Amino acid sequence: MNFVDLHVHSNASDGTLSPSEVVSLAQEKKLTAIALTDHDTIDGLAEAIETASKTDVEIIPGIELSCAYEKGEIHILGLFADPSDLHFSAQINELKKLRDKRNEEMIRRFNEAGIPITLEEICGGNLKTVITRAHFARVLCEKGYVSTMDQAFKKYLTYGTPYCPRKENITPEHAMGLLTSINAFPVLAHPYLYHLGDKKTEELVCYLKGLGLLGLEVYHSSNNQYESGKLKKLAKKYGLFPTGGSDFHGSNKPDIDLGTGRGGLRISSLLLDDIKKFRKENA
Repeated sequence: MNFVDLHVHSNASDGTLSPSEVVSLAQEKKLTAIALTDHDTIDGLAEAIETASKTDVEIIPGIELSCAYEKGEIHILGLFADPSDLHFSAQINELKKLRDKRNEEMIRRFNEAGIPITLEEICGGNLKTVITRAHFARVLCEKGYVSTMDQAFKKYLTYGTPYCPRKENITPEHAMGLLTSINAFPVLAHPYLYHLGDKKTEELVCYLKGLGLLGLEVYHSSNNQYESGKLKKLAKKYGLFPTGGSDFHGSNKPDIDLGTGRGGLRISSLLLDDIKKFRKENA
């Protein structure tokens, strides 16, 4: 059986490996396909696709969009996103501006509190990266203010703390409209990480289904077997395709490996085959 990973990050957002390094690792692990789904950016896709053209690994172009939902946020994956679409690219650039605005404010707040942090340190040498809270966590670790990434999030980077204002997220309607306009395949990422409970999770799935949701991330590094089973039933109830991915971030999430998550995750390529068949029949 062949295996895939449909939720992967590079250093174009908050992963630590370059797109080329991610592809090389995927080939090393004998994955037949990966979806590069960096946060609110498609900047890593060209490099990943070029590198993959010399390997046996297929790149599914993707993105992970952050959306405001109730008092929190949700993430929607867009598989088979079209990076050549000019309107889509322009919209993604606007999202980057929203992140840049929040990041500048966070740097100002840290500096005012006597914690010197610069934009250059946050970028880690990659000025094109889409900065996330993980970038701040890494710098806080390197400077000795915390001992672990997890501690950085708890002490400094939880939304609502003095150092971490919420960014201006787009709405789910906006995200879904954007993805459907380019014939992408929208998937609700890691549904249980939002801690909504079963009833509200189903309400969210039903709501997004009405906006054009096509897939549900049933298999994810944060799920146990019981949770994946419940999500599989939920996907079937709403006629959604089950998908899965590790949510690999390199050393920013050192316990999550490409293709296998925390050790027990294996995503059959048959899931991707079903999605491709659906897309071909509905082209």
